[in-house]
Amino acid sequence: MSKPYVVGIDIGGTNTVFGIVDARGSVLASSSIKTRKHSNINDYIDELHTELTKLMETTDTVDKIHGIGIGAPNANFFTGMIEDGVNLPWPTPIPLAEMVSQKFGIPVAITNDANAAAIGEMTYGAARGLKDFIMITLGTGVGSGIVINGQLVYGHDGFAGELGHVIVKRSNGRLCGCGRTGCLETYCSATGVARTAREFLEIRTEPSLLRNIPVDEITSKDVYDAAMAGDQIAKEIFEYTGEILGEALADFTVFSAPEAFILFGGLAKSGDLLMKPLRNAMEKNMLSIWKNKVKVLPSELKEADAAVLGASALGWEAK
Repeated sequence: MSKPYVVGIDIGGTNTVFGIVDARGSVLASSSIKTRKHSNINDYIDELHTELTKLMETTDTVDKIHGIGIGAPNANFFTGMIEDGVNLPWPTPIPLAEMVSQKFGIPVAITNDANAAAIGEMTYGAARGLKDFIMITLGTGVGSGIVINGQLVYGHDGFAGELGHVIVKRSNGRLCGCGRTGCLETYCSATGVARTAREFLEIRTEPSLLRNIPVDEITSKDVYDAAMAGDQIAKEIFEYTGEILGEALADFTVFSAPEAFILFGGLAKSGDLLMKPLRNAMEKNMLSIWKNKVKVLPSELKEADAAVLGASALGWEAK
């Protein structure tokens, strides 16, 4: 193989992680830049080019890259565009595949970041051997990748699988970055957990470790740390989040009857704080034919590698 490597790039709302991957799926090296550092997309691509070129030089892979695969919010596999990147700092639509390909002189293919994570999980992680599963990514937003009969579902226009924007609160729901109210993302993402914390602290009066943090600076990690320290309000925030997500997974099961849900991202590492209320709520709301049949599994891949590996798989198909 004259060009035996591909590049995988995962563009998240906070960080962009990229890596060089060989044909066996081994990540030779990886690095990252801040997604929101540049308000101009061209400046962002310039920094990406600079840092990725350094990585290629240190791994002796310059001129050995077959293609680049990119996972990004609302990236369209069919058009190569980011058409509505609600968690990104640049005006959309963006012809990202074309722009990156021109900058590097390498073919580029893109897909939704959650779809990329699903591909990585199916190939190297907890979804190995599964033909029907749904990947749920719990990061800055909530994403999903739906696999049916071993195939990723794109829909007729490339946008299928936006389960983070299923409305879970029809009345008085939170405003979402997509413009609607009550989306799952506004409750079960890392930012959603922080929003719940602010709401709970405003209406509750009892002491909490979270009150030691300026309310606008509270993160989901702060809530986790407080819960692990025994803070009651923090534990109830996780219960609230898990219940909403569990109810949603019961609804999603009706759609494609997955064998498993794979949870990926920082919140998925919360253990029983999230998983216990999630599983209880899912089974309580599950249609009887699927009760106790659908597994909920944490990702088996390192957070960075899952999306990078999934995105890199697209690099072999880039033309």
